[in-house]
Amino acid sequence: MRDRFYITTPIYYPDSDLHIGHAYTTVAADAIARWHRLHGIRTFFLTGTDEHGQKIERKACQMGETPHAFVSRMADRIKGLWSALGISYDDFIRTSEPRHRRAVQALFERVYRQGDIYLGRYLGWYCTPCETFWLERQLEQGLCPDCKRTVEFLEEEAYFLRLTKYADRWLEHIAAYPEFIQPVSRRNEMVSFVRAGLEDLCVSRTSFRWGVPVPFDLDHVIYVWFDALTNYLSALGYGSGDGEARACFETFWPADVHLVGKEIVRFHAVIWPIILMAADIPLPRQVYGHGWLVLKEGKISKSRANSVDPLVLVDRYGVDAIRYYLLREIPFGADGQYSEDSLVARADSDLANDLGNLLSRSTAMLERFCGGVVPHATDSDGQLAAAIERAVGQVSRAMQALQLADALGAILEVARRANKYIEEQAPWELARAAGGGRRLGSVLYDLAECQRILAVLLKPFLVRAPDVIWHQLGMARTTADATHHELAWGGLPPGLTIRRGEPLFPRIVSKGAGR
Repeated sequence: MRDRFYITTPIYYPDSDLHIGHAYTTVAADAIARWHRLHGIRTFFLTGTDEHGQKIERKACQMGETPHAFVSRMADRIKGLWSALGISYDDFIRTSEPRHRRAVQALFERVYRQGDIYLGRYLGWYCTPCETFWLERQLEQGLCPDCKRTVEFLEEEAYFLRLTKYADRWLEHIAAYPEFIQPVSRRNEMVSFVRAGLEDLCVSRTSFRWGVPVPFDLDHVIYVWFDALTNYLSALGYGSGDGEARACFETFWPADVHLVGKEIVRFHAVIWPIILMAADIPLPRQVYGHGWLVLKEGKISKSRANSVDPLVLVDRYGVDAIRYYLLREIPFGADGQYSEDSLVARADSDLANDLGNLLSRSTAMLERFCGGVVPHATDSDGQLAAAIERAVGQVSRAMQALQLADALGAILEVARRANKYIEEQAPWELARAAGGGRRLGSVLYDLAECQRILAVLLKPFLVRAPDVIWHQLGMARTTADATHHELAWGGLPPGLTIRRGEPLFPRIVSKGAGR
């Protein structure tokens, strides 16, 4: 494992509010970043907004605003959403920022001087909502193959990137580094796509002005993907003359993971590496294309007006329930169906019945049998310690493979084992038995210590519950500075006075959540 880690989400298009699918990507990236920080790895987590293009220019005009005023307002709303979801990003890049403009122009000019960008004319079909050019043969019944909406025929002067020149080199890279595109199904799709033949890519437009100008030809605006993808460099200071910024780039590039939805894997796994090859910049280590959250009626999409507002869900059920559901419900990489009923069922089953009930039962018994003081463990059987040790290894392996649902599954299995351990050991009977005090104290200590470590394991995934668990166990500090060293058994000091409180996760069904 490297001593530094750089993870990115896509930068989101701020033409309207984001939906639960965008939250899914960002919460996943946040959990991965938090897990690396927990292990003492210097981590840089980037997200942001892709603010240029004809669609934004038109939307701002409809709203009676300048493009910059419009995207600034929308970027603030997105930051508010990430705050509500506890997203711990290190930087929020906006493509309208001067630092990004400098980086895009520097990269464009570098590739142009290399001879891999040339001036030509574009004739073809264009989808404004997707900001994508299509060949006649790629249309489906005359419509955009992605969003199924009307396309328009364009003819204009444009600069092109020589994708065709780098097809063989790209294939050689994938053969040498098969982990570059994950999961494997996405890699296979991209290899088939490239082998079918690449077309040189249009990378400038002249029909709108809201974007980064081509530095040596101001009639042209640098087209969306060359502009947007460069954010992964600009946030690290690429193209800046500032020494500190350059040091950041040298520290964190290449990116360890570009985390994206599967619909934009092609841009990140084919176009972006070729841009970097042309500029002689090291390629990222991995592009991971996760699956979609879908509704019963199909994909969640802004364009289909079927968005699910994550802010409403956070207000209704709490941030931890939403984060847990997004990370636990779907095997990462696969598609999964979203429903509010499944969210409630998952929260009540795993969080209320398993985690919440374990804390409530344990603290109640500590209060009843030990006067609310954590006892010494002098007669431990080691069962919960062994369960924790297994889980720590399972979580580590799952997180290194980006299998977030499996990691949470291993954590919840310990909670279930601890609840079963209560039934097996029957502390209420030990309290009545002659000479049962030593065994009772050890059982209750082990239950409390198990939950102390569970809180640390949960820290990358949940933002409220870990501190609540530590507080109720009597810990004098929060989990804010807890590291992987806290995963060692025996860190809970005997003699602490517990602080029983409200249920960690009240059952939702019983509250009549108004669904």
